[in-house]
Amino acid sequence: MSDRISVAKTYKLYIGGAFPRSESGRSYPVNDSRGGFLANAAQGSRKDARDAVGAARKAFPGWSGATAYNRGQVLYRVAELLEGRREQFVAEVAASEGTKRGESIVDAAIDRWVWYAGWTDKIASVFGAANPVAGPYFSFTVPEPTGVVAVLAPQVSSLLGLVSVVAPIIAAGNTCVVVASQDRPLPAITLSEVLATSDVPGGVVNVLTGRTAEIAPWLAAHADVNALDLTGAPEAIRADLERAAAGTVKRLVRGGRGEPDWAREPDVSRMRAVLETKTVWHPMGV
Repeated sequence: MSDRISVAKTYKLYIGGAFPRSESGRSYPVNDSRGGFLANAAQGSRKDARDAVGAARKAFPGWSGATAYNRGQVLYRVAELLEGRREQFVAEVAASEGTKRGESIVDAAIDRWVWYAGWTDKIASVFGAANPVAGPYFSFTVPEPTGVVAVLAPQVSSLLGLVSVVAPIIAAGNTCVVVASQDRPLPAITLSEVLATSDVPGGVVNVLTGRTAEIAPWLAAHADVNALDLTGAPEAIRADLERAAAGTVKRLVRGGRGEPDWAREPDVSRMRAVLETKTVWHPMGV
């Protein structure tokens, strides 16, 4: 019998395509569904949230300006890499969520990336329009990405729920700052490792771990955040977050109260929620 002591891993944040430690130097233990120790995760701070927003803003022009076809190829590449690390994700989901359905959950998460990858070059035709008008004008309605979206990830569905809220945001051309599930962050951390080795440009997705109630208010009040997804917000502070978001006129994605069934078929509502609509008029014959 070996007397060797295993080395506990301390995971880092994912900001701007890099893996920095928390500015505060803090970390917290992550346990499995039975209370057993799994690893340590970085406990993000206000400064980390600010850095993540800055990285997302810097990445926005390049990502939103990429062709829809290119974004679709990039999202599909993420699905390929998820498939390659499938066994690791299955183990982490099973440990985090205490479920025997780890394989089906991971398969659904991979399929969801593929589903949204297929939507990137269809957004303009579905959400846009050529409007009939009275007069010698063309009138076009064109969807555009909102900008930087702060996401409070689902607390219970650590992988499938996370993919279900992040994939539509970046498929629509936005960048995002994600606060991972507080007690089940490992699948989100592993997903950030996948993103770092994929074709997703640094800063398009930024992942923070830590106390959701501590980080969320700073994101809700940040003037450079254009939209806030409250899906994983603690009920006790949800109203406060909405008021803080109203102070900077943010778009809100409220999500369902409680945990929805993430395994149900996806739809276009989450992409629509993070798109702005621009209508352009142009004289005919010019």
